[in-house]
Amino acid sequence: MQTPFYLIDRAKLIQNMEKIAKLRQLSGARTLLALKSFATWSVFDTMREYMDGSTSSSLYELRLGRETFGGETHAYSVAWADHEIDEAVGYADKIIFNSLSQLDRFGDKAKGIEIGLRLNPRFSTSGFDLADPAREFSRLGEWDLSRLQAAGDRISGVMIHYNCENADFDLFDSQLTRIETEFGDFLKTLKWVSLGGGIHFTGPQYPLEKLAARLKAFSDAMGVQVYLEPGEAAITQTTTLETTVLDILDTGKQVAIIDSSIEAHMLDLLIYREDAKLPQSGAYPYQIAGKTCLAGDIFGEGRYDTPLAVGDRVSIADAAGYTMVKKNWFNGVAMPAIAIREPDGTITPVRSFTYEDYKSSLS
Repeated sequence: MQTPFYLIDRAKLIQNMEKIAKLRQLSGARTLLALKSFATWSVFDTMREYMDGSTSSSLYELRLGRETFGGETHAYSVAWADHEIDEAVGYADKIIFNSLSQLDRFGDKAKGIEIGLRLNPRFSTSGFDLADPAREFSRLGEWDLSRLQAAGDRISGVMIHYNCENADFDLFDSQLTRIETEFGDFLKTLKWVSLGGGIHFTGPQYPLEKLAARLKAFSDAMGVQVYLEPGEAAITQTTTLETTVLDILDTGKQVAIIDSSIEAHMLDLLIYREDAKLPQSGAYPYQIAGKTCLAGDIFGEGRYDTPLAVGDRVSIADAAGYTMVKKNWFNGVAMPAIAIREPDGTITPVRSFTYEDYKSSLS
């Protein structure tokens, strides 16, 4: 295939799905794919066999989940608009309002489905202020217990999203205990509690059985159905961004310019000032840089076993979560195609993007 393209490895995806299935079986929790992290619906045929449905952050994600994933479809938005709410209720099994004012405004329109609120426990595991739902003056959810209790007869559940790439089970355990201590009496009046996403339970050496036991204990103690909303956990280490070297420069260091762009194709790394996952074991160091005119369009530093040359392939790991959903047309750089590597090794192209796609994205 012509680079650049995202390459999803279905066998690796199934490995993650099997861990999700095991967690579901041991804990009784239901799992919903968080479309804000990954919405490439060409592999939903595999994922829906292991998960219970999807959860969304906007009307378009909600509709995509209903139409392409199926199962349970949860609808959340920081703020629903008047022209969205009727359509949203039509797609959703559960709708989760971010605030009591939104519940007051739209609760009557959602009476035909289950209604929830976002509960903000005022702490999180995020290491980035930009992504911290418990940051000062956070707009994400209600935290005053008296206000939550006053809404109790109008809601059947809450969503509590406070983990972010949390691979520390002991931290998860202690923070869930804090939630039980502060909000337990209120949670016991509900039917369901979503603990959101951000738990890195598909990572290597994560104590999956301990997590399952803790979730089951929480479910039993509160008398609720527990939901998890894995996003990156569902697709971590499944996808690469495949690129080609276009030029080699010596700027005081060896720079390989590839036919891709971190701003256009891996934007989340640029936002959080993180390097792309590149080889580090070789003897030949290169800075891997994008082809746009942005001076800082740099993927990071890699080390290769042999010197790079024009035409060589550069593969960038872990290019699915918060990456494919954020790709854009900056500089008019060609949008990466999407392909799937099947378990037998066959690579199947599923989507390519043309000049007409670029043109039609504008006006």
